[in-house]
Amino acid sequence: MPPAERLKPLTSPPQSESVLGAEANAAARSAAGNRATAPDAHANGPAPAAGTTVPAGNAAQTSQWSLLIGLSIVFFTLLALYCAVLSVLLPNQIETIDRANKASDLALVFAITSVFSTLTTPIAGALSDRTRTRWGRRTPWIVAGSIGGAVCLAAVSQMTELWAITVFWVGATITLNCMQAALTTVVADRFPPHERGKVSGFVGGGMTAGGTVGIVLAGHLAWNITLAYLVFASAIAVACVGFVVVNPEPPVTAARPGRFDLGGFLKSFWVNPRQHPDFAWAFFGRFTIYMGYQGIVTYLLYILQDYIRLSIDQSNKMIASLSTVTFFALVISGFGSGLLSDAINRRKPLVFAAGLLMTAAMTVPLVTASLGAMYAYAVLIGVGYGAFMSVDMALMTQVLPKSDGESTGKDLGILTTAVNIPQILSPVLAAWLLSTFHNDYRALFISAIAFVFCGTFLVLPIRSVR
Repeated sequence: MPPAERLKPLTSPPQSESVLGAEANAAARSAAGNRATAPDAHANGPAPAAGTTVPAGNAAQTSQWSLLIGLSIVFFTLLALYCAVLSVLLPNQIETIDRANKASDLALVFAITSVFSTLTTPIAGALSDRTRTRWGRRTPWIVAGSIGGAVCLAAVSQMTELWAITVFWVGATITLNCMQAALTTVVADRFPPHERGKVSGFVGGGMTAGGTVGIVLAGHLAWNITLAYLVFASAIAVACVGFVVVNPEPPVTAARPGRFDLGGFLKSFWVNPRQHPDFAWAFFGRFTIYMGYQGIVTYLLYILQDYIRLSIDQSNKMIASLSTVTFFALVISGFGSGLLSDAINRRKPLVFAAGLLMTAAMTVPLVTASLGAMYAYAVLIGVGYGAFMSVDMALMTQVLPKSDGESTGKDLGILTTAVNIPQILSPVLAAWLLSTFHNDYRALFISAIAFVFCGTFLVLPIRSVR
């Protein structure tokens, strides 16, 4: 997910992130859109989406800057929420209920909610592709999903039983993933391919910075769980409603989709890897990297307690401290790598280098269990994950099976499951490793290193993107 692409370098899109996630549709028309239809624009990605329009000339440039800033703010807020809840608030809440079984309880909650986020993202994306309203295709999903998620999140703060926490967090996961599935398509819906590296850099920088700020804020608010949840719930609702008000969706001029066919709808989620090998390589590369990455991020609070030997209060404060240090690495790496990717017209070398940096980051705490090692981890994972999230977002929009813009939400939703499925499997694997190796967190680091290192090489066979 939760995405999010369930987002978390000390930040990340969880249930999402994701988050983070995956990314978007085809570009707009008129002045900006006319550039997108030139041959060089098509060389690096899908054609602009049919049936979308944006203002021309200076109005288009102003509109796109407003859209870019708005997207960055929303993803900043979303990742702040995800990372605060997954890295700080839920672990603290669950430890209060059952300290002896906190690791297995946390794994259970994450596994259950990730199943729902994995199913929700591609389905919501496909349904938003078919949506036709006076407000556009994506807007109703963004507004309803953010408000529904805020309500469920507020309810989580009042729960004192594990089953109740799980039920309402599942509700928050479903609604927020419906919102995120629509939101991620905006990048390709309304920006041409040759600008997506820049856009991905801004959005990726916002996401990584948001994750850092979310953990810092949650660490300071952990003494009052109710207040902490309400802060993040209110923020996501305000950010999303404000986004659609300031950046109204262009009218959809494409023909209405045909009559809904459940069989055809379900079959559309299968993408043949023989016919679309680049899509398959991108999926499995992202999946493998997140299998390693999520295993460490999910248990970061417990790593500080049981591996570095800090108290609960010290661990909460240390997460905030590490995230503050990481903040600058994340922002610089996210923005810089996106701009560099566009400047050199390359995605793969930067994604590959980012994967190697993430591998190095996880190696440091394995060698020595110390605060110094965790600070080194924070810096390296910030640079590596910031670059990966930023450039990988642009790469995802360029390996989609279709370029007509009518199935982009669905296709990006499928790629987002490459983030969500590890959120189901990695906590279960981590809990098994800790049980098998008697709570030795070195087993987690070894497993994470193996996954991330192997996943880094899966980007190399992609041929349609340089």
